[in-house]
Amino acid sequence: MTVNDTPVPASVPVAAARPIVRSHHGDDVEDRYEWFRAKEDAEVIAHLEAENRYTESRTAHLAGLRDEIFAEIKGRTLETDLSVPTRRGEWWYYGRTVEGQQYGIQCRAPLASPDDWTPPELSPDVEVHGEQVLLDGNLEAEGHEFFSLGSFEVSTDGTLMLFGVDVAGDERYTVRVRNLVTGEQLADEIPDTFAGATFSPDGRFIVYTTVDDAWRPDTVWLHELGTPVDSDTRLFHEPDERYWVGAGFTRSDRFLVIGLGSSITSEEWLLDADDLRGEPRVVWPRTEGVEYESEHAVIDGEDVLFILHNDDALDFELIRVSASDPAGPRSTVIAHKPGQRLLGVSTFRDWGVVGYRRGGLPRLGMLDYATGGVREIEFDEPLYAVGSGGNPEWAPPLLRLGYGSFVTPGTVYDLDIASGELLLRKRQPVLGGYAPEDYAQARVWATAHDGVQIPISLVWKRSFGEAGAAPRPVHLYGYGSYEHSIEPGLSVPRLSELDRGVIFAVAHVRGGGEMGRQWYEDGKLLAKRNTFTDFVDCARHLVDNGYTTPSQMVAEGGSAGGLLMGAVANLAPELFAGILADVPFVDALTTILDPSLPLTVIEWDEWGDPLHDPDVYAYMKSYSPYENVRTDAAYPRILAVTSLNDTRVLYVEPAKWVARLREVGADALLKCEMVAGHGGVSGRYNAWRERAFELAWLLDVVGAADA
Repeated sequence: MTVNDTPVPASVPVAAARPIVRSHHGDDVEDRYEWFRAKEDAEVIAHLEAENRYTESRTAHLAGLRDEIFAEIKGRTLETDLSVPTRRGEWWYYGRTVEGQQYGIQCRAPLASPDDWTPPELSPDVEVHGEQVLLDGNLEAEGHEFFSLGSFEVSTDGTLMLFGVDVAGDERYTVRVRNLVTGEQLADEIPDTFAGATFSPDGRFIVYTTVDDAWRPDTVWLHELGTPVDSDTRLFHEPDERYWVGAGFTRSDRFLVIGLGSSITSEEWLLDADDLRGEPRVVWPRTEGVEYESEHAVIDGEDVLFILHNDDALDFELIRVSASDPAGPRSTVIAHKPGQRLLGVSTFRDWGVVGYRRGGLPRLGMLDYATGGVREIEFDEPLYAVGSGGNPEWAPPLLRLGYGSFVTPGTVYDLDIASGELLLRKRQPVLGGYAPEDYAQARVWATAHDGVQIPISLVWKRSFGEAGAAPRPVHLYGYGSYEHSIEPGLSVPRLSELDRGVIFAVAHVRGGGEMGRQWYEDGKLLAKRNTFTDFVDCARHLVDNGYTTPSQMVAEGGSAGGLLMGAVANLAPELFAGILADVPFVDALTTILDPSLPLTVIEWDEWGDPLHDPDVYAYMKSYSPYENVRTDAAYPRILAVTSLNDTRVLYVEPAKWVARLREVGADALLKCEMVAGHGGVSGRYNAWRERAFELAWLLDVVGAADA
């Protein structure tokens, strides 16, 4: 609204208090804003829209800075670009992005010969011989405010393509099939699937999963092309609400693996790929607390399974068994070693690759089938991330790797298996004069309340001086749940804050996986408070050691990291000038008490079951941010960002939290994307604008908006 061309600030949205009482274990809790949960209620939508208007009004003075940051992100990005091609069958597969277009374009080009293992060096301004455009996301997205691709695969013989599309943000995908020879779209259309649909090796079938009412993937289906969807075969159903289900074929194309898992237990079933309507057989029957995953290989003519498991092996061990008798005799390939967390194994015809963590960093090693020895692939930087990916072939002479650090852009290597040489295929260009040597990265350690050393990763621009030489703005990020590790990686949007003198820091708190499985165990269930106090101790370390001051520090976390943000806002509001909470899980107790809500029962292994256990209820109530908003605290500025169609952390959580914070005088803003899901808006330009909005707010809070 304007008067005489002058913006008139929107008024603070004041939501009506409509108390309901929640009663569990003899405890009555009044909730004044639970009515926000009625997503279809016009009054709820009106309230969210009023919140958006208020947030826009309160941040209108940052419009110029937002545009400036967006232009910087755009200017540093090679908008018209191509990925490094990946070989599969008789084709090289790759993706294109085009300046001005929101979504990627999937393409392929024919091999030069059967012995062609060197990916062609593609250039945006040079025509690719024999190129075939498979799927243009921009064309598919026309007429939709949101577009996401959840499944994409080409059949083994290269003649068919399946793709699954979500245009609402609710992660339910409609799978369609296209004939790549004729360009014809087949009549087959499978609605309401989960991500990850795949062709059978012979291309006759599609294997896909569907979800239950709580958005849990629970059923695996087999669809025969050319037949009605309502006649599809149910291959597997898991009734236990704690377990997710997924399915995929081994790289060898020998088996379909149906995998199911909770946070602490897993189980796998095998089906012969040439008899998909047969009876699946279990690898190991589930045992509470035992996690495992298997990979197929053929050694000396025998089908074997490499099984990574944690049965009496906290940081996992790798064994080998016969595929015909997985519960029978086993041989140890990599023994359990405390502090070295085995993450996964990928098997190929002649060798394997093992991923593991040691010293807080991810590592890769080549597995020799004959000796069981592992040769680690070494890198020079003190902080880095590495992983294998894009390796669909069964018998390649090369292994595709992805590498990067806080200062080194994303890099693609091929490892020559015979020579051990790393072949550089591409380092992602960062335009605008970016030079890695202008930036520095380091790791420091904070002491937690119980004496445990917590790693903090730092990255900064050298021209502003060494980190810690004098106080300056700090952006402190954290997550700390599900054993998820925050890895070093260069972010183009982040450069806009580093170039304004901000230090970016990651607090690798317990509950994550950075330091091994025990690190995770010490930050979940009835030890969850360690996650929150670790973050506070990291913040205090940065203040006490001269890196920053409370008036110059903003904390950020998303999803479960948003729970972390809400908790530290209550624990130590005096340490931060601002808190940025993305899709924050801030009404955790209400959610975990309701098994009818999406994903709740699955989460009991992570947080505990407050519905049936009074001790868990009391513990969660002691830290859940919404229940613990303080009347005696001076809160920092808070920005909560959410999405109306998020199925993982519902919009109602941050909406209630912000309303409650305002009751105690907090300067809290809510920004709700009205057509988006858990990952936020779709389209790269939209995502850049969203991040520019957040960074402009952050820079304003720490006093670096004019830097």
